[in-house]
Amino acid sequence: MSDDLPTLPLDLSPRGISLLEFNGRIKRLLHHSDVLDCWVTAETADLKVSRGHCYMELLQKDERSNTIARLGAVIWASAYPALDAKFFAITGNHLVTGMKVLVKVNATFHELYGMKAVITDIDPQYTLGDMERQRLEILKRLKDEGIIDENKALGWPLVPQRIAIISAASAAGYGDFMNQLHGNAYGLAFYTCLFPAAMQGDNTVPSVLQALSRIDAHAELFDCVVIIRGGGSTSDLNSFDNYDLAARIATFPLPVITGIGHERDTTVLDYVAALRVKTPTAAAEFLIKHAAEQLTRLEELKNSVSSTVREAVSLARKQLDYYADFIPLSARQILERGQMRLDQHTRALPLVVGKRLDSERARLRHLVEMTCNTIPQILARERLRLGALDDKVQILSPRNTLNRGYSLTMKNGHVVTSSSQLAAGDTITTHFKDGASKSTITTIK
Repeated sequence: MSDDLPTLPLDLSPRGISLLEFNGRIKRLLHHSDVLDCWVTAETADLKVSRGHCYMELLQKDERSNTIARLGAVIWASAYPALDAKFFAITGNHLVTGMKVLVKVNATFHELYGMKAVITDIDPQYTLGDMERQRLEILKRLKDEGIIDENKALGWPLVPQRIAIISAASAAGYGDFMNQLHGNAYGLAFYTCLFPAAMQGDNTVPSVLQALSRIDAHAELFDCVVIIRGGGSTSDLNSFDNYDLAARIATFPLPVITGIGHERDTTVLDYVAALRVKTPTAAAEFLIKHAAEQLTRLEELKNSVSSTVREAVSLARKQLDYYADFIPLSARQILERGQMRLDQHTRALPLVVGKRLDSERARLRHLVEMTCNTIPQILARERLRLGALDDKVQILSPRNTLNRGYSLTMKNGHVVTSSSQLAAGDTITTHFKDGASKSTITTIK
């Protein structure tokens, strides 16, 4: 049994180096090489600040947004405040996840904690250029689709008073807008309705799109839409450089006013909205000014109408005074002319009537004479015509026909003129000039 036991090696000395020694070699190799101290382009991910240190992952993606390279990196607390301040001064943004950056990276190695990519510098101009590039790409797409100026082409109502507002309910900019609008010095009344939306963060785009859809469902109740947000960092306004949101506003059926950020801030929405103002307060000032101009115009029209009416009344009074003086004189003249004509007719009437009576008497005598001469002639013509008719009657009478040798056949008191009127067995009466006979029909041929 003892022969089957394994035997121990006689030489127990190690054949390799220790892990500590191996890590030390890596550390010395990196320390004496400058190829890993260089500028790198990447996209930030999972960025967080802890105990003053800024930790992140650096990513590289292909054309399909698939990650093809990944590296953990850190900006130590000794350098992070200065680098973040430098970045913010140029871009207006703090370092956040999802940014394209150009950073100087130095690879270090620690025997216990392993390799670490340390960011020692950053080029803000690269990130600024990428942000601008994305904005220009969105604007170019909107222009190529032919919708970038659609909202600008909408006509403004004469007095936009029914305002749909998209803003955060608790935002200072919204409060400033409402105070300015409803506290205007002209006492103008505005109807406002708030459609709350998140105005910063990841929920900005979907919540603003949802608010626009709710307004669109009741578009007939509003004259325009105001999208307002107070000032903030440039990074807070990045959500408004979004294609989907810009396209929705560009094609919205109501004119849209954007008052986002400060005067120096410009987003893609400002390019597609019907009107861009620098602040929420400026949006209220525009609406007040627009309504006040129409109020002034209305006042001018009222004054013009009043002046025209006063002039018309003054002219009418002058005409009335003229007619008041002219009518009695004119009436007297008319009456006098009428009286003169009446006197003339009164004097002329007997003479005219006498002439008319003489004329009618002469015409009557002429008619009487014509009647007396015409009646005997008419009587003579009619006697001659009656005589001729009597001769025709005598010639055409049945009796004379019978006297000339003809006969007259009758059936049931009616003259028979055709054989079709007869049938076998009928009794007929035949009249002659000197008598009549009755016969019974036996055959008809």
